[in-house]
Amino acid sequence: MSHHPSIIIVPGWRDSGPGHWQSLWAEQLAGAVRVKQDDWISPVRSAWVNSIGQTILAQSGPVVVVAHSLGCIATAYLPPEVTERIQGALLVAPADPERRGALADFAPAPCHKLPYHSVLVASSNDPFCPVRLAGAYARAWGGDFVRIPDAGHINIESGHGEWPLGLALLQSLTGLNRLNLRSE
Repeated sequence: MSHHPSIIIVPGWRDSGPGHWQSLWAEQLAGAVRVKQDDWISPVRSAWVNSIGQTILAQSGPVVVVAHSLGCIATAYLPPEVTERIQGALLVAPADPERRGALADFAPAPCHKLPYHSVLVASSNDPFCPVRLAGAYARAWGGDFVRIPDAGHINIESGHGEWPLGLALLQSLTGLNRLNLRSE
């Protein structure tokens, strides 16, 4: 029995607003579930990791995680009983918690190999995380590294609304020939 993985959308610090590719995907992709946090502004690591974990464990089968910014770091902290449910993760524009006081609870970022296939996407000019550091995360976490030139923080401010490349990467992680859209 092939069970389509649920897609778990994990926004970063301050959440992803309307028009952000994460928000569009949450609306468009069948079975996509968006993680909610009690406090998007002053993130507490234990609370964030717990919310993500509870959301994943509430699904009936395997999941593919789609994280942005601080969501990537929080995802890397998930405990084994949660990660065993993760089939793959698309980790986009990870944050650098060492350099932003508001994110200090997430520093230092985990540097162990993740027990699932991950694709880390980073931009050459992300104002929040040097591309060298993103590459170091990808190596530490044991995933593929996709470097995009001049894409900023890969968010609405840098012109990433629809973001078709991201959808193509997500499709490769789910192992599906095509992603199911909600309208179908």
